Amino acid sequence: MIKEDSFSAFIKGQRVRLITLRSNTGLKAYVTNYGAKLVSLFVPDSNGQMADVLLGFPTLDEWREKETYFNAVIGRYANRIKNGQFTLDGQQYQLAVNNGTNHLHGGNEGFNKKVWEIVGQTAYSVSMHYRSHDGEENYPGNLDVYVTYRLTRNNSLEITYEAKTDKPTIVGFTNHAYFNLKGEGNGDVKDHTLQVLADYYTPFDDTACPTGEILPVEGTPMDFRQPVLVGDRIDLPFFAPGRGIDNNFVLTHPDEYKSETSHKSKLAAVVQAGGRTMEVWTTMPGLQVYTGNWVEKNIGKSGKQYDVQTAICLEAQNFPDSPNHDNFPSPVLRPGEIYFQKCSYKFK
Repeated sequence: MIKEDSFSAFIKGQRVRLITLRSNTGLKAYVTNYGAKLVSLFVPDSNGQMADVLLGFPTLDEWREKETYFNAVIGRYANRIKNGQFTLDGQQYQLAVNNGTNHLHGGNEGFNKKVWEIVGQTAYSVSMHYRSHDGEENYPGNLDVYVTYRLTRNNSLEITYEAKTDKPTIVGFTNHAYFNLKGEGNGDVKDHTLQVLADYYTPFDDTACPTGEILPVEGTPMDFRQPVLVGDRIDLPFFAPGRGIDNNFVLTHPDEYKSETSHKSKLAAVVQAGGRTMEVWTTMPGLQVYTGNWVEKNIGKSGKQYDVQTAICLEAQNFPDSPNHDNFPSPVLRPGEIYFQKCSYKFK
């Protein structure tokens, strides 16, 4: 069980809190401003039985010490950047190398480890702000980021992001929510059915960074255009041997994405298990599907053990390593521009 008083703390002089959100459709969420993390999300099944569908821990200390990416806002740049390097306007930047030879999820001290400022709150929503200073993790520009969690009347958890900068920089956010639709701690996700509405994917090299190609899913294990039982694919040699899926699907081909002006939300994926159906809607061009391949053996919120493949993440984002591939959607944000991104998890 969540120990609410354990989230009342100060980190480097900044207050951490636990916020409760409720919708009029029955959804309930706990959110903390440490890492802008989702702590719990309670969703009814087809019989009206509620369960927390997000992995996590009962105390703030455990959130800080164990799986630090669980359900957090990831930034400045989600996923991998090859060799931790990119060039912007003729200047090369070297980021932290914290995942083999690559930069991952914003570096050693990404947004998932920051205390965010709460700037707005209602019974069903909370908005938070974080200023990432020029040079933080060696990213250029003072970047102001706003994230809002909102429980909607159509049974969705909606996450919106906005950002602005005072110097050209790269941005790419996501939420790293770890879902088990049977309820957290209730076994692996091999019995989950997954559908991803993507005709293409970005193959990667032996460091798990994209090669720069954009290939059709047809005829490959990446073809999830029709519902597929996760257990039928997760252990195929095509994916991480003995671990599972950790791949980027192309929801919108870059040629089409560049021509869009509104970037309206589109249905990206559908997951079913435990009498629950979850749709993922997003404005983003990519969706990283990750089956908890590196989850440590830990005791979670309800006292049940977590392990490898006990969750599935559906991370709406830009393509991995986009700063180094001109044929990928551009991650560059310049002064005067407003960055906007939205992802909704809709339950049925």
